[in-house]
Amino acid sequence: MQKVLSILVENTSGVLSHVSGLFSRRGYNIDSFSAGVTADPRFTRMTIVTSGDELILDQIEKQLSKLEDVVDIKVLSPSESVTRELMLVKIQAKDTDRQSVLSITEIFHGKVVDVTKDSMVIEVTGHQDKLASFLDMLGDYKILELARTGLTGLTRGLLDVVMIDEDGKRISL
Repeated sequence: MQKVLSILVENTSGVLSHVSGLFSRRGYNIDSFSAGVTADPRFTRMTIVTSGDELILDQIEKQLSKLEDVVDIKVLSPSESVTRELMLVKIQAKDTDRQSVLSITEIFHGKVVDVTKDSMVIEVTGHQDKLASFLDMLGDYKILELARTGLTGLTRGLLDVVMIDEDGKRISL
């Protein structure tokens, strides 16, 4: 079983260490991790995909909420959130292969970001199923390198948006 957590944390040095330390100390698994500063530079949003049974996933959520740097935790359920991942794929492609690779890339709304005489780098963004299908379609080509950002996401609508004023108090929308 997997759970996608969107965690709003204070943007301080050591916060990544605190969060990852919790996972390593307790033997929890991180399937995917991404983080970046929010519109408010005081905060960073981390998106963590973790797996385990229901008891372990609930325990992870409870333990994270106890960390001093954690401001808010949301579970990103598929029906109530939007999630995406970025993938860069470098494939071996000669002149004769390029047109068919371009056709596959267009189907998946990808973008060719680099071309050399013997390779192409393609950028694809979307749901993890879409990225898996894209890789499947590239099965006839040699993949030289692959990089994925990990899942990131937000909940839909305004109901659970957390805003913090300058005094550190929550503001309702």
